[in-house]
Amino acid sequence: MSVASLLDLGGVKNGMLNEVDRPIVVYDEQSDQRCLSLDDTSSADDSPNNNNNNDVGVSYELTTDAVPYIGQRFTSHDAAYEFYSEFAKRCGFSIRRHRTEGKDGVGKGLTRRYFVCHRAGNTPAKVANENKPQRNRKSSRCGCQAYLRISKNTELGLSEWRVTGFVNHHNHELLEPNQVRFLPAYRTISEGDKSRICMYAKTGISVQQMMRLLELEKCVEPGYLPFTEKDVRNLIQSFRKVDHEEDSIDLLRMCRSIKEKDHNFRFEYTVDSNNNLENISWSYASSVQAYEVFGDAVVFDTTHRLTAFDMPLGIWVGINNYGMPCFFGCVLLREENLRSLSWALKVFIGFMNGKAPKTILTDQNMCLKEAVTVEMPTTKHALCIWLVVAKFPSWFNAVLGERYNEWKAEFYRLYNLESIDEFELGWRDMVNSFALHTNRHVANLFALRSLWALSYLRNHFMAGLTTTGQSKAINAFIQRFLSAQTRLAHFVEQVAVAVDFKDQAGEQQTMQQNLQNISLKTGAPMESHAASVLTPFAFSKLQEQLVLASHYASFQMDDGFLVRHHTKLQGGRKVYWDLREGVISCSCDHFEFSGILCRHALRVLSTGNCFQIPERYLPLRWRRVNSSTNKLQSTLNDHGEKVQRLQAMVSTLVSESSKSKERLDLATEQVSILLSRVREQSVSSSLVSRDSTMHKNFNIY
Repeated sequence: MSVASLLDLGGVKNGMLNEVDRPIVVYDEQSDQRCLSLDDTSSADDSPNNNNNNDVGVSYELTTDAVPYIGQRFTSHDAAYEFYSEFAKRCGFSIRRHRTEGKDGVGKGLTRRYFVCHRAGNTPAKVANENKPQRNRKSSRCGCQAYLRISKNTELGLSEWRVTGFVNHHNHELLEPNQVRFLPAYRTISEGDKSRICMYAKTGISVQQMMRLLELEKCVEPGYLPFTEKDVRNLIQSFRKVDHEEDSIDLLRMCRSIKEKDHNFRFEYTVDSNNNLENISWSYASSVQAYEVFGDAVVFDTTHRLTAFDMPLGIWVGINNYGMPCFFGCVLLREENLRSLSWALKVFIGFMNGKAPKTILTDQNMCLKEAVTVEMPTTKHALCIWLVVAKFPSWFNAVLGERYNEWKAEFYRLYNLESIDEFELGWRDMVNSFALHTNRHVANLFALRSLWALSYLRNHFMAGLTTTGQSKAINAFIQRFLSAQTRLAHFVEQVAVAVDFKDQAGEQQTMQQNLQNISLKTGAPMESHAASVLTPFAFSKLQEQLVLASHYASFQMDDGFLVRHHTKLQGGRKVYWDLREGVISCSCDHFEFSGILCRHALRVLSTGNCFQIPERYLPLRWRRVNSSTNKLQSTLNDHGEKVQRLQAMVSTLVSESSKSKERLDLATEQVSILLSRVREQSVSSSLVSRDSTMHKNFNIY
């Protein structure tokens, strides 16, 4: 039996053992031979021998001293409880205190106590509350009738407790010795271990690492500590509750301190009815500026938690024109529910001057889905495919066994299909082939298919965020500031350091990209033009389409062009080109999806003697302009346009000169002469002012 099953059901299997002839039931007097119902609403005077005929009698052969017996004496009811608990642990179950008769300090005080199997009784049905999320956790109670009854006896002024009833009959399977330790009653964390865990939590290491360290310290095999990861998480949660108020005050003090130094730093927070910090969100000036250009498609990743504080963490991130992660903001939540997520979305839009993204990608979270619908009604919501796929091993590995990898390959094939009809037919065949008709995860994925399957998303801009490469880059960036967590207040600084480090690394990578030798593969004028305008990252994507375009044939129709691969006689894509308006579109929606023209449109442009890609199909977000201000989207003035054209010419010069030694020597000589002549020219004060503003606002490579 798996450990997870033990934890979910309180540690007991539901299966039955082979039936035995006679249950062990012992009584010491006739008055005790009455039914003892162990339901929560039952009476303590009921008889214990009214069992179902289908119940299973279970007993263990133990020595006489280890087994409770009628007349056994104890100095206190706590001593009886400890004895019965040890007996239960050896047998494979645990116990709990049930009913008492009498009250301490009233009359004769306590006169009788019942200890029962932890699976005794039946859990009453819960009353549904629409305002409170329900926990669909299966109860371990199954009406087990095993119990121990003790009664108080006073002779000559001395009191003792005697066993007056004992039933060791269970209607469920008992656990093996290596499984019984997972029952909640036997999972304990010593005070010394609590101190160690508290220390580890403050260093920010993960719970898994804590468990491994404790195993090594105690020289026990993995999984043999007297507590589980869940117990450690619960303990850390209790630490957080104790220190939360102090940490919250420090966190707010830290944010206000940053705000005093940088007025463009933004943060918002909420407090609960006790004036304790509930949620907090923040963003940096550089993030707001970057969002102006690269905030068209964003990922809102809510799958992480601050380990040391057990708080859900939401991270806003996108991709810049050089294909690198672009940080937009953070939010810490006390609880991940509809109210807090709606607040997070609303605050984020406020940080970004009221501008919602065109597309937002999130985890498969129904509360978040509803929050996006309400707070971002004009934004396309999609599921981040790599966050969904990360759950596949736990969902399908055990179900599919050796066929898991085969199924995963088929899933990716369906995911990348262009046609909705092909996807739905292929999904049906996949379900039949792998016998997944009743699998709830498969059913749920299909119900949400319009949020993740590319055939439904191709007419929405995704900026390449659906690719595996981008998922790895974003995750690596996020891990940079999750790896070290000390106090909550320091986390804001850690994020700032990580963002600054990312910006520095990004600048270096940007320079490396611009200095690399771009190889032109087609020799087409459109390729040279694109290389001078687009960043190397974006140009490589366009170049792929240019190379493929040469394999396609175009046929002019009455309402546009039909473009298909030269080896095919049927099918193809419809391309519409309005030469006068300079508008071109393709039925494949590649440009709408990625911001890069497709092979079909490029083929039509080439056929129509177009030697440059139209300006509107070279989006600003993919150009060789690295924004550091929210003014980047405004129209460049005349001086700025000249600077931009010069930069494009220089980029082309470097590309062409690097093709041979002779070209490079000539270019170096001529540029040196030109630079000397330029430096001889006087500079007006107005242009100095404008130029300094330009270089302050733009980094043009």
